[in-house]
Amino acid sequence: MAVTLKFGDKVTVADVRKLHDMEDVVFDREWFEKTDEMNRDMYYMFRDLARSDSDLEIIKSRHLRYDITRIPPGMLGSEYIKTVGHYHPQVPGTDVSYPEIYQVLEGSATYLLQKVEPGEEEIVLDVAVIKAEKGDLVLVPPGYGHVTINSSENTLEMANWVCGDFSSFYEPIKRLSGAAYFLLKDGFAKNPLYRNIPPIRYTAPLSSEEFGLDPGESMYELIHDADRLRFLTAPQEFMGFLAGVL
Repeated sequence: MAVTLKFGDKVTVADVRKLHDMEDVVFDREWFEKTDEMNRDMYYMFRDLARSDSDLEIIKSRHLRYDITRIPPGMLGSEYIKTVGHYHPQVPGTDVSYPEIYQVLEGSATYLLQKVEPGEEEIVLDVAVIKAEKGDLVLVPPGYGHVTINSSENTLEMANWVCGDFSSFYEPIKRLSGAAYFLLKDGFAKNPLYRNIPPIRYTAPLSSEEFGLDPGESMYELIHDADRLRFLTAPQEFMGFLAGVL
């Protein structure tokens, strides 16, 4: 049965990530190889959302995309449920990769951000973890891959704004069997396939005021002053701001 989301006057069918889609990034291999739930739903992605046709026209004209992801609580054996994780490509003609901004709509999230050596993705330069609650904003700056983890007992629902002109890179994280750290029941564990893994830096979410939003206000409203989202499509023009978010 299809999973849907009503957003504004439109109903969107989810793109579903199944357990078998997670095969390359699961920590608990013994559990994975024994499970008979390969077709179990892991999380749901609702892409290219808009509350109206006029909003969609603005979003498309600005080369943006607004998505919502829903991650029910659960375990992957001894590991908390998570997204597969990915990196973003560079803006054409620059050495700056595209950023992304998230907002927790329901539940709580643990965002793991990692920066690796270009061309040698197994060498880790930085790892930051941000714990976010409903209404919090988390910005993934250029140069960082990211994974979202739901370690709570409640469904996590989060939104993201991102440039709509590119496809994300999943292969580097899949090739290394996940991110540099896995979040297990007893805490974070290092991924032995990476080298030079630094200790985790714990940082705070961004404040709504930095984006001209009232506390807890939906960041979807930024579409009504879309210039505030230009850092997503032309990050090379905002490196002073983006370099300081972590």
